[in-house]
Amino acid sequence: MTYWNTRGLRGSVLEERINFTNDYYRKAQLALFQKIPTPITPVQVDHKSHTITLAYFDQNSTVDYIGVVQGIAVCFDAKETAQKSLPLQNIHEHQMLFMEAFQKQKGLAFFLVYFSVLDEYFLLPISTLRQYWDAAHNGARKSIPYAAFEKRYQIRQDKNGMVHYLEAVSLYLEDLERH
Repeated sequence: MTYWNTRGLRGSVLEERINFTNDYYRKAQLALFQKIPTPITPVQVDHKSHTITLAYFDQNSTVDYIGVVQGIAVCFDAKETAQKSLPLQNIHEHQMLFMEAFQKQKGLAFFLVYFSVLDEYFLLPISTLRQYWDAAHNGARKSIPYAAFEKRYQIRQDKNGMVHYLEAVSLYLEDLERH
C-alpha cells in the first residue's frame, strides 16, 4: 500500500504555475483543464488544524490534468526534477499506458516537465518517453537526459509565472498530424 504524508507534495510549484496558467486559458476561452485529484484515504488527521497528516492512495492515478483545447481532448501529467535528467522512476507504467490509450482514441497526451535546476519547462511526447522506457527495461539508462528534450517543445514562462504550454502543444499536434 502506498502512503502519503505532508512531505509528499513534490512538484507543487510546477502544479501551482500550471493551475495559474490554466485559469488564464479558461478565462481567455483558449482551453479548459481540470486538475485530477488522486483519491486518498486519511489515516491520521490533525483535528486542531483540520489537516490530513497521513493517508494512503486508494488507487493509481492516471494523469494530473485532463481537458480540451479548441475541440481536441488533451491529458497530461506534470513532472518536476532537480536534476539534468528526468528519472523514469518518477513515471509509472499505468500512466504511460493510459496516455497511449488516450492517444489511440484521437486525444493528445504528453508530459509537462520542469527542470528546476535550469528553470526550464518542456513538453515531452509520449513517443519519446516510450523509447527511453523500453531502452531502460533492456538495460539502458534509467532516466531521460536533458539533451533528449527537443528545444522546439521548450515552454516559455513569463514574468507573472505563467507557463505558456499551449504553444508547444500546437507544435506537437502539428508534428503528430504530419506522421
